[in-house]
Amino acid sequence: MKNTCLAIVLGVSAFASASAMAADIPFPHLETTGRGEVVVQPDMAVFSVNVVETKKTAVDAKLAVDQAVTKFIERLKAAGVNKKDINSANIALSAQYNYPKDHKPELVGFRANRNVEVTVHQLTKLNSYLDDALGDGINQINNIDLKVANTEKYQQQARQKAIENAKQVAASLAQGFGNKIDGVWQIDYNTNNQPMPYRRSNDAVMYSSMSKGAVDQSYTDNSIVIKDSVNVIFKLSEK
Repeated sequence: MKNTCLAIVLGVSAFASASAMAADIPFPHLETTGRGEVVVQPDMAVFSVNVVETKKTAVDAKLAVDQAVTKFIERLKAAGVNKKDINSANIALSAQYNYPKDHKPELVGFRANRNVEVTVHQLTKLNSYLDDALGDGINQINNIDLKVANTEKYQQQARQKAIENAKQVAASLAQGFGNKIDGVWQIDYNTNNQPMPYRRSNDAVMYSSMSKGAVDQSYTDNSIVIKDSVNVIFKLSEK
């Protein structure tokens, strides 16, 4: 195999740059995109709740949401959640107006909005923490983001699958055209691959009709797809 020059380019515009540079390569070559994915079960989660209160004064509105958040945090800590896994610093205050027709706006009160984000390291306890969120003053459960603790481990597995896929596709194409691969000329890698949730078809079952054990299982039965891809320019042997 002849010695070749190997270039590695990192960035979101890698594929475009690869295509542009490939046009100037003065020897036979081919471009492939390798793709790989790993499907894993989540082992942790992050969820957030909102407390919204409207009162006559800004002080009363803030006091109301602060009291609700304090009670919620106390319930979480009693259930075993570490304080460092609770983020409750976000708060917003806004004046509320009534807009009567043909009259000036009238101040009717103040709305306080405070968000609490909770990281759950034991997924089997997620549902009980959500139940704790339904106490006095909690208005909304905003989002439940299922995650895996060791994302990089699975990202590396997906990356290796993408590399193998690129090599296999290149070898197959070269062989199909009566040629063979003679090394790698350029690797363009897009690092913006994010884990994506994969929902099973039975997730639409209403939780209210399920037992507690079934509800807990409905979270752990979900899967996360971790994907990766790599663009490669291979040099072809010169006949």
